[in-house]
Order: sequence, then C-alpha cells, then structure tokens
Amino acid sequence: MQMVAIQYYESPCGTLLLGALEGRLCLCDWCEAPHHDAILRRVSTLLASPRTATCSSTLDAARQQLDEYFHLQRDSFTIPLLPVGTEFQQSVWAALAEIPYGTTCSYADLACAVGRPDTVRAVANAVGANALSLFLPCHRVIASGGGMGGYAGGLAAKRYLLQLEQQRVVEK
Repeated sequence: MQMVAIQYYESPCGTLLLGALEGRLCLCDWCEAPHHDAILRRVSTLLASPRTATCSSTLDAARQQLDEYFHLQRDSFTIPLLPVGTEFQQSVWAALAEIPYGTTCSYADLACAVGRPDTVRAVANAVGANALSLFLPCHRVIASGGGMGGYAGGLAAKRYLLQLEQQRVVEK
C-alpha cells in the first residue's frame, strides 16, 4: 500500500500541510482551517492511503515552487496534481485552475464556467472542499458583490495572497 507523504510548509500567511502520492501533489491545506480534519480524512479515505511524515521529491518541488511564488518569482505551478473529490468538485477545481494569476472571479462566474449557473452554493461548497489551496487557486474566488467571501486559510491569508499577486502583476 502506498503512503501519502506529508510535510508542513510555513508560508508568510500560515502553515500548510502538503501531501504527495505516487509523484503527484494531493494535499496543500491550511492547518488552521476549520475543515482541515475533514479534508484530511476525505483525501486519506478516497486514496485508501494512510499518511506518513517523510521525504518526497514531489514535496520538495512543491516547497520550492511555493517559495518562488511567495518571493514573486512564480505565477503558475507545474507540480502534477491529484485532486480527490466527486466529479462535480473536480469540474469546479478544474475551473479554479483557469483563473488567471492576479485576477479574481465570483462564485457565480465560476458556476457559469462549469456550465451550472444555478448551482452557486454547490460551487462555493466545492471551492471550500479544495484540498490543493494555492495550486488550485481558490483564493481568487470572491463574492458577487465584490466582498471577500470565505477562505480556508482565513480572510487575512486571502487578502495577503491577492495583494501578493497584484504586487507581481504591477511589477511586470
């Protein structure tokens, strides 16, 4: 049985738990998130793999790319991903990956992008179940009225990430 390799990553705006299985990143979740334990259980259960703290070239690459992102040297990630969820969640997460760096979209826009404009609440729930924060950029999704909406890493982290991306966009 394969084990999910895990390591912690200290970002400038909170601690992330990274997980990799068979050369793909399956977890990048905020440790302070209210649903952190539920996400861990879901990923472990659906992958039928226990977690273990260990070294992994995938985790090393993820840490390196996160360092570059936080130092304004990277605006996209190239780590192979292993998102774990339902077909609907997978479609929402694929749409997250299409939100350009330094921009935002609303939950309603995201619902339209997945071809389900009448499912804004379900889309918001799928965004909240994203276990690959930053790599699938759920921080770029905001409320229709322009408000921040929610974020697993907390609103301070969401503001930080959006400002970080805007800083790089302005510098380019």
